[in-house]
Amino acid sequence: MKRISILLVAIFLGGILNAQQLPQITQYMSNNYVVNPAVAGMYDYYQVNTTIRDQWSGGPRTTVISIYGKHSNKVGLGGTVYNDVTGPTSRSGGAASYTYAFSLNEKIKLSLALQAGFTQFKIIKSGLSVKDQSDPIMLGGNIVRVLPDATFGFNLSGDKWYIGAAIPQLLSSELNLMEQKDEDFERLYGLSGKLARHVYVLGSYTYDINEVISIEPSFFLRSVNGAKTQTDIGIKSDYKEIFWLGMNYKMNNDLSSIAALLGYKISERFNIGYSYGLPSTDDFTGSHEVMLGVNFPN
Repeated sequence: MKRISILLVAIFLGGILNAQQLPQITQYMSNNYVVNPAVAGMYDYYQVNTTIRDQWSGGPRTTVISIYGKHSNKVGLGGTVYNDVTGPTSRSGGAASYTYAFSLNEKIKLSLALQAGFTQFKIIKSGLSVKDQSDPIMLGGNIVRVLPDATFGFNLSGDKWYIGAAIPQLLSSELNLMEQKDEDFERLYGLSGKLARHVYVLGSYTYDINEVISIEPSFFLRSVNGAKTQTDIGIKSDYKEIFWLGMNYKMNNDLSSIAALLGYKISERFNIGYSYGLPSTDDFTGSHEVMLGVNFPN
């Protein structure tokens, strides 16, 4: 059996084998632009957020940097770069977005966004121990593919809430991982090599308990054809808009379903957040995620 081909293709085409293709973060409430570029229309200021995530010891490592905010009364701009490494495979890329926001009535605003960019996939073959050197995916040198990518998103927001959806990998670009086409392999395993469209739905609501304490429940739904729909349910409590604590529960995630979150805001400009994902089995260590943010008030 061509096991190395199955392993490497499964990493990229995870939607077929019950997984998500795109990098995941836990602190999506603090870096929601990474999920849906249309949220740029909600803010009256620019902000830069950096998220660094170690999934577990020796596991996937994800780094995301985003900048987004309000350019004019109705226009929001943003951009993001990212790098996601899993063993001999990696995915990196960048994108820029344009968001147009307008009021539906006195209390509700609608934002529409289009994001365009590129994605680079890489498989480093050096150092891999392979029993069958004739494995189709091992022919030739390292595999590098650069593909166009796009995301469409919309977002409805009010004074204390927002809800929206995004469709990343809108173009469903073809990967063509193998240097030479292997019809037998494709026939046996049915892998088309396309980037599958995902559907993200993200929303939250802020409730003020009193003048100094508020709570913010949220949810984040991820869906892709061929995999179970995954839903994150989160809640965080904010004290004087300075310090916050939270919890996150991931449904249909057998590796790390529960995470604890905390954060601290330094003046009006800087904030830092940390989350720890508790391992669901003894085979994995917990995941660590750090978020650093800088706000640029108008």
